[in-house]
Amino acid sequence: MMAVIDSARKADESRVRAVTGLRDRWANLPYGWRISVLFAFVIFLYALPGLEIPLIKTPDTDFTSVLFLCAVYVLVAVGLNVVIGLAGLLDLGYIGFYAVGAYTVAILGSPNSPVVIQYPWVVCVPIAIAVTMVSGVILGWPTLRLRGDYLAIVTLGFGEIIRVFALNSDITNGNRGITGVPVPSEGTWPEWMDWFPGITAGRPIFSVSNVIGFYWLALTLVFICMLGVRRLERSRVGRSWLAIREDEDAAEVMGVPTFKYKLWAFAIGAALGGLSGALFFSKQTFINAQGFDLFTSILWVAAVVIGGAGNQLGVALGAILLAYLPERFREFADYRLLIFGVALIVMTIFRPQGLLPSRRRKVELEDRAKEGAVGE
Repeated sequence: MMAVIDSARKADESRVRAVTGLRDRWANLPYGWRISVLFAFVIFLYALPGLEIPLIKTPDTDFTSVLFLCAVYVLVAVGLNVVIGLAGLLDLGYIGFYAVGAYTVAILGSPNSPVVIQYPWVVCVPIAIAVTMVSGVILGWPTLRLRGDYLAIVTLGFGEIIRVFALNSDITNGNRGITGVPVPSEGTWPEWMDWFPGITAGRPIFSVSNVIGFYWLALTLVFICMLGVRRLERSRVGRSWLAIREDEDAAEVMGVPTFKYKLWAFAIGAALGGLSGALFFSKQTFINAQGFDLFTSILWVAAVVIGGAGNQLGVALGAILLAYLPERFREFADYRLLIFGVALIVMTIFRPQGLLPSRRRKVELEDRAKEGAVGE
């Protein structure tokens, strides 16, 4: 058994050296080359639904729908990374913000909702983002003075409160749900787009049967949100979040208004969660309380931890693996939870910092390990 563990550790160390070497070579490339490679990669992602790549196709599920799910999960992970990865706040009830955003769009935009106000999607989404930000502030104001496990329990309770409210409230139609959730646009594909596989001129851009429009919209929002969060991370706000994550008491002593910046983290994370929910259920065109269970919320936290909390590329990778692998290997559907549990145990032992951790986070964990060794 020890020989297997030693072999696994050596393999992981070799992988880390390879990743570090690739990162250093990327950093040494001329700026123009890096921009060209990133541009080519973005074009590849947009073209992915029309490419026939046998190894990554999902035989039992529409591949474009899986890509859309991956994009939505990445958007969720980016928002959750603000809360967990940057500010260091454990949020187990993130599904609650996801539900608030989704229900806001459904209630305000569907002709079948109890509130007879049919706003278009482009009006509903900003309102949903604002409502989820307010809900984040309302939740955070009395609870962010708590830390660690106590905060996690409170946020878990928030997620369950939202689910139970949606299940029993008249404004959400209870378990019957709301049909006719608005889509981003009623427009049709123009003739000049007929060349792209899967697109037919004259058909709706956003429809359940043709998800390319939803995927491109979700991918665009992912890039915009990742760029915005990246800018925040490099600003005074981001540095304050990192100080709070490393040592909240020391940050407070040094003059950082910790409560204010934790509240900002909760509000921004909630806004991205609400946007994700609004986007996903607009594609579904139907919403009820069954889609907001605690298990999904915990899976999102696990995706952030596995990918590498604090690193946007890491949490994006974790979210993609979480969304894609179960659809790619549906023949192992009965063993999903077993495989996922084993993966979590292996990651906890060999890679507690995640698959692609931020450099700062990696150093923090190494320092803590050294302190623990000294204490022993």
